[in-house]
Amino acid sequence: MQVGSRRCVLNPQSGTADHAEYVRRHLEARGFAVHESESKAHAIELGREAGREGASTLAVCGGDGTVNDVLRGVYEADALGDVTLAVVPTGTANLLAGTIGIGDVDHGIEVADTGSVRNVDIGVAEDHPFVVSAIAGLPADASTATSDELKERFGTLAFLLAGARETLAFDGFDIRVVTDDEVMFDGPALSVLVGNARKFVEEGGQAAMEDGRFDVAVVEEMPPANAVAEAAIHRLLARGTDGVTHLQAGSVTIESAEPITFSLDGELKRRDRLSLSIRPRALGLRVAETYEPSPE
Repeated sequence: MQVGSRRCVLNPQSGTADHAEYVRRHLEARGFAVHESESKAHAIELGREAGREGASTLAVCGGDGTVNDVLRGVYEADALGDVTLAVVPTGTANLLAGTIGIGDVDHGIEVADTGSVRNVDIGVAEDHPFVVSAIAGLPADASTATSDELKERFGTLAFLLAGARETLAFDGFDIRVVTDDEVMFDGPALSVLVGNARKFVEEGGQAAMEDGRFDVAVVEEMPPANAVAEAAIHRLLARGTDGVTHLQAGSVTIESAEPITFSLDGELKRRDRLSLSIRPRALGLRVAETYEPSPE
């Protein structure tokens, strides 16, 4: 591929797995070279190749996990400042696409072709980049049990609902959270939520992606065992919720005496310590007209 070329990494198995031919035809008509990923490792490699070979716009057709895989490849190629990412949503939740105003496949194709470019923050955890969020603890453990229906209704927060419904006996863990070199929390908790594109309290939704800060929440307790899913979600999103410590920070370190599960845009890791930092406005991202650079 020549420098300045446009290409797409297409995950044919994402979502309902019926989009590949349609997306290929429409993106090729707009000058994109389309490459289907055969696995997670292949998606990372295709992102790496696009970065090394000087692709200008790199569309990712899939869900948040595929976006993370391709971003990881671009990051490993040290090409964040050279490649502009675009999102064609065909996954289950498509949180990033929704955050930047993309509603469906056709809209994603249009934005990949003509959308304006914003430079947004990315998070980095042990050289693993992420865009949407990092979750530590119970929700990450519960993610493997989260249904597609819950993901469609609540996105990342479906992990919390799965945790509230299926693992209420969980006693939590002792955790220490340091933000910007100050101890934010030290004691028993169920989860730590670190949002870059998403915030988890004060009604949830989009976080500011261009402010150089994470949106951090420590969840100390879950709703009662008889809480229904809707009650649980409102309980955790309420402004000034008891049992949820919330602030913004440019760096976060999470430590536990025992290994816990971290989910970085759906990529699971087991660690007893993880440090996360922001790379301000490091990624060029094509966004829709309704994207809000500074949401309230």
